Amino acid sequence: MADFQALVLSAKGEAAILRPLNAETLGALEEGEVLVAVSHSSLNYKDALALAGRAGIVRDYPMVPGIDLAGEVVESSVANFPVGTRVLATGQGLGERRWGGYSQCVRLPAVMLTAIPSGRDARWAMRVGTAGLTAMLCVMALEEAGLRPGTGAVAVSGAGGGVGGVAVALLAALGYEVTAISGRCDVLGDYLRGLGASALLSREEASAASRPLEKQCWAGAVDTVGGAVLARLLAQLNYGGAVAACGLAGDTAWSGNVMPFILRNVRLQGVDTVACSSQLRNTAWQRLVGDLSDAALATIAAEEITLAELPERAEALLSGKHRGRLLVRVSG
Repeated sequence: MADFQALVLSAKGEAAILRPLNAETLGALEEGEVLVAVSHSSLNYKDALALAGRAGIVRDYPMVPGIDLAGEVVESSVANFPVGTRVLATGQGLGERRWGGYSQCVRLPAVMLTAIPSGRDARWAMRVGTAGLTAMLCVMALEEAGLRPGTGAVAVSGAGGGVGGVAVALLAALGYEVTAISGRCDVLGDYLRGLGASALLSREEASAASRPLEKQCWAGAVDTVGGAVLARLLAQLNYGGAVAACGLAGDTAWSGNVMPFILRNVRLQGVDTVACSSQLRNTAWQRLVGDLSDAALATIAAEEITLAELPERAEALLSGKHRGRLLVRVSG
């Protein structure tokens, strides 16, 4: 690992540049007990914002973006992650406050790492990535709120994206009747039905102005959009239903009211993957092994790109021109 490459943001407002780095840089990496040779990462919405210099994602410069990474331990001073262990890391400040996954080498505290589940590899882990982890945590949150198969339809907003696509696949595989909400139903209809959606709903209809209470439609929902979509989902929840909210692709604000909460006993549950506990992460990753089929994952994460392609692909993602997940080959 004396020589490696990384996609570096040198200063605010500057474009990310793929740079060769050397042993001197390696010695200056941040503190941590484990040195990881990164083989794969992924492109998430937050990564695209960072690469485009948007929304104050990056806190310190120079910075290597990438909130996901997976690879193999090459140096370690802790017993639970010996050399040769296949590991992954997501969130927890990666690509924001400390070097992230768009580097072929990172040094991390052991507490940030998760062992890749037995029988899986780094490529699988990053095809799932933060998007898949988020979707699984949303499903678990809805289950904790009492959602069970057969209790009614479940809506998933932003279904054409990574989180939404995995959520559709997971819920369908678990036996739920899933309605996929997308701004591109005309283009993505076959894709979404292939993931298990039994019905489609346009983003325009899902975000139409809502009354304080509307006809009850959903036993639960996964919302990746926010804004008007979230407001209408809440107004349309069945009595005792819940929304797992995890995204803001549409808007950070929503013009909601208390009526669904006090008259229909509904729940709005936030879902976070940045600071959630190691125990919760491990539980979610183990469930993903069993609940997310290889066929669904192959459909959602069908494309692999290189570090050099990331800036252009980030712009396309922000413009809504991508579906599913983009796997990033960092080395090899």
